[in-house]
Amino acid sequence: MNETAFFDACRKGDLEEVQHLFKADSQLINIMDFKGFTPLIIAVYNNHPHIAEFLLQNGADPDAQDSAGNTALMGVSFKGYTGIAETLLEAGADVNLRNSNGAPALTFAATFGHLPIAELLLRNGADITLSDARGKTPFDHARIQENEGMMELIERYAHG
Repeated sequence: MNETAFFDACRKGDLEEVQHLFKADSQLINIMDFKGFTPLIIAVYNNHPHIAEFLLQNGADPDAQDSAGNTALMGVSFKGYTGIAETLLEAGADVNLRNSNGAPALTFAATFGHLPIAELLLRNGADITLSDARGKTPFDHARIQENEGMMELIERYAHG
């Protein structure tokens, strides 16, 4: 019951309830639901930075992966939540972790055109040479999307 309530509070952005449930059972911090989502993944995907900060400060694993291998950083790179991406990186999230399709967070930022997140990832050591299961690099994904700005950004980091 507490697990469901904890996930619901993270999804809704109810910090007071998250804190209350965590105080009652600190083991909730890294639990996984039936899809492998952790409270942190749920909170960041729903754009709740205050929940993400609380979870990270209390031991949430920034690199926990769901059943598809996606992390919280991949989620915010897909959604475009730059502030939460910064928080995750400050908490030690691995910028080059890859999901079950071989895609790192930079691939999501490049595919969905989130330049500020791509630049943040690159400044924090994102490897532009990592290719996904189809052999596509983040630059390839930017090219497929015809995103000139993203291609220029990645090129800038390719040539130092």
